[in-house]
Amino acid sequence: MLNIVIFGAPGSGKGTQSDNLIKTYGLFHISTGDVLRDNIKRGTELGATAKAYIDKGQLIPDALMIDILASVLDANKEAAAPGVIFDGFPRTIAQAEALEVMLQERGTAVSTVVGLEVPEDELMRRIILRGQQTGRSDDNEETVKNRLAVYHNQTSPLKAFYEEKGLYQAIPGTGDIAEIFGRIQKAVDAVK
Repeated sequence: MLNIVIFGAPGSGKGTQSDNLIKTYGLFHISTGDVLRDNIKRGTELGATAKAYIDKGQLIPDALMIDILASVLDANKEAAAPGVIFDGFPRTIAQAEALEVMLQERGTAVSTVVGLEVPEDELMRRIILRGQQTGRSDDNEETVKNRLAVYHNQTSPLKAFYEEKGLYQAIPGTGDIAEIFGRIQKAVDAVK
């Protein structure tokens, strides 16, 4: 089983490169944002609980996020058999530790962490451009600066956590999409 955590700041290309990983390796993709939006849209109990936190501007508690991931994995055992791409999770060291436990309970572990590293000015340019192309209201300069600050404060310590475990692979996230994916593929193939 090939389990990949795709890691990087907003605008680093996680979604785009996740799509390439799915096509190339046949992995099951879990985007926590997509899962939460889907549950909220369908009006599930999980969605209602998550919405209550989101509406107050609070982060979803770690235990709830792990329960959500476990339920998605357990409901998709066959599709997830070759491996899973974790996109948008973990975001904190506590979540990374909880992910380790959840995967151990299922007889597997994180295989590698693909860290897309992109300079801050390039991240800003990409997100502003995405906002102009898609009309996403949260892709404006002030919101982007806030999201990047949150990322640096809360999420970037995961890099050191995974480096200590020998799992973190720094991937330069600049250049064209195919070129970046070539770097990712080389890193993933080294741990397969």
